[in-house]
Amino acid sequence: QVQLVESGGGLVQAGGSLRLSCAASGRIFRIYSMGWFRQAPGKEREFVAAISWSGGRTLYADSVQGRFSISRDNAKNTVDLQMNSLKPVDTAVYYCASRKNDDLRSVDSEYDYWGQGTQVTVSS
Repeated sequence: QVQLVESGGGLVQAGGSLRLSCAASGRIFRIYSMGWFRQAPGKEREFVAAISWSGGRTLYADSVQGRFSISRDNAKNTVDLQMNSLKPVDTAVYYCASRKNDDLRSVDSEYDYWGQGTQVTVSS
């Protein structure tokens, strides 16, 4: 199995920044592409960003394009999400996920392993 643990969430004012990190352990060889999703209260989980194993390919949701940046360090088995210019609508629980395939996907059902999530709250 693969274990994913997110960290870095918290409370920030609108316009501020946060950096989320996801640490992977266990059967790391099963991890190829990775992604971040989020779920706001009363809403469905939505795609935020994804990154290939090499880090050379990335994919972003339109709502975060230009504000968020995903990166990874395979030596440390981590994937980060740098979030800038945060807005109240970015408030959600953020989840890290991994796939046993290097294609970038924006659909949560195509991810194999999930973390428990970390809360991000953006105040106005």
